[in-house]
Amino acid sequence: MDAIALALIAIVFYCAAATYQLLALQRKAPNRPPMIRLLGAAAVLNHGLSVWLAIFQSDGLHLGLTEMSLLATFTISLMLLISSFKKPVLNLSIGVFPMSMLALIFAIWGPVSAPSNHLPPGLTLHILSSLVAYSLIVIAACQALLVSIQNYQLKHKQTRGIIQVLPPLQTMERLLFELIFSGVIILTIAIGSGFIFIENLFAQHLAHKTVLSLMAWLVFAVLLAGHRWLGWRGMTAVRWTLGGATLLVLGYFGSKVALEILLN
Repeated sequence: MDAIALALIAIVFYCAAATYQLLALQRKAPNRPPMIRLLGAAAVLNHGLSVWLAIFQSDGLHLGLTEMSLLATFTISLMLLISSFKKPVLNLSIGVFPMSMLALIFAIWGPVSAPSNHLPPGLTLHILSSLVAYSLIVIAACQALLVSIQNYQLKHKQTRGIIQVLPPLQTMERLLFELIFSGVIILTIAIGSGFIFIENLFAQHLAHKTVLSLMAWLVFAVLLAGHRWLGWRGMTAVRWTLGGATLLVLGYFGSKVALEILLN
């Protein structure tokens, strides 16, 4: 089976899982986490196989914008499913799974990158840690959006809709800061390995990626410090989280978009 067929199968399962979870949040269907996990696992399995076929080809490794988008969204969806066994994060599938669907659709019709040379272990560590950090921060951003919705409904005394099936706000905020803390730890490793193993991290094609990643790290560090010593929470935490996530996404994908699409 080729990568396109696997991608189409993954899209179907992602769509089914996200749609059912949305209906459950709207209380139009019973809440069935095992079924969501099963549909999500089928989607992630096919997604992962399509990633493998897209990256590891006969002419070498393909690590362009299309392939890295596939790999990043696969990592995010996989981490969400694994985390859902211990933490109440399965509701985030209504945002994460459609994002994976878009990456798969882009991979089917998007540009094919040129093969890369063999990657040394240090650079592999940098890429993998960057992916994990990006995945945790994106999940945290989705969590922040749910926290903002929950805050709004509580402030306006709305007792119907999503708020009925979400955990208490205190639990949601605690989970948000756990995700951010884990993301910052891995992001620190990613940035540190970049400085160690990449010869010129401030080269012309990497400068804005490096600066934006450092800015994102600083935003999250300030947020964690503000939460620890100033009690920041609620919409303050939401704004800082979304701001830091935006910087990280721009840094992660901005260089590839500029080099591979805009500048060809």
